[in-house]
Amino acid sequence: MSKRESIARYNLIIKKLRKQPSTFSEISDYLAFESDLQEYNFNVSKRTFQRDIEDIRSIYNIDIQYDFSRKVYYIEFDEQQEINERILEAFDTFNALNITDRLSNYIHFEKRRPQGTENLYDLLHAIKNKVQISFSYQKFWEDEITHRITEPYALKEFKNRWYLLANDLKDKKVKSFALDRLSELEITRKKFQLPHDFNVNEHFKYCFGIINPNDHKPQEIILSFDPFQGKYIKTLPLHESQVILKDNEDELLIQLTLFVTHDLLMEILSFGDSVKVIQPVSLIAEIKKTYENALRLY
Repeated sequence: MSKRESIARYNLIIKKLRKQPSTFSEISDYLAFESDLQEYNFNVSKRTFQRDIEDIRSIYNIDIQYDFSRKVYYIEFDEQQEINERILEAFDTFNALNITDRLSNYIHFEKRRPQGTENLYDLLHAIKNKVQISFSYQKFWEDEITHRITEPYALKEFKNRWYLLANDLKDKKVKSFALDRLSELEITRKKFQLPHDFNVNEHFKYCFGIINPNDHKPQEIILSFDPFQGKYIKTLPLHESQVILKDNEDELLIQLTLFVTHDLLMEILSFGDSVKVIQPVSLIAEIKKTYENALRLY
């Protein structure tokens, strides 16, 4: 059996168990049906199926378990739901992109620079083992490339870009570094001690984006969206702190508890005349100033 057939069979097993827990007989029937449909031989013995389970765990990090009371196989998820969802999302993307050799006729990819994901594995290794790293870094608004030595604390994703949260030993400040602007990464053997009071979820709890103004306090922000835009905001909340205060045919009124940062300001401006800031007054003033400056250009 070819490696391509094996990978395709793994995909079918995952697809079957994502829909519902199944007995080995039900899985076998499904594989037999797909064999006839796709003109491949996906049929397996129970022994081979057990090896498939191990391969699926190794390749996709998807854990298939057996429920002895119900005599069914099922996908076991840990308590970190967002990680489980991203694993399956990555599986769906991989499976879709693997179906053909000529993708350009069917998929239009966004034209953008690489995201720096080639360093994810090494960075995670350094974070887990608490060892210092060094790298070259170029800020978006500067031409100069600087050399950094840091203590890596965590990774964060924002708007399809990855960032490293690390303590910069140059000035002992915790900063965010975009992975797509990071190069020449080296993992040292020098250990460091993570601050006992540091928690990445708490660090970004009141942040929209990657900016954490440590010397500020989060504010209660109230936004009013028109009904059409409000449907999207209900489906895709701006932040986990989002609370709906009013939802009728005239508006969707929400409250957020966040630091007022440049990232948040840009997000609000991206909605144009579909949103109105109700509070705080300081944010209203920033929005007005931005629109006034823009109008002077015309």
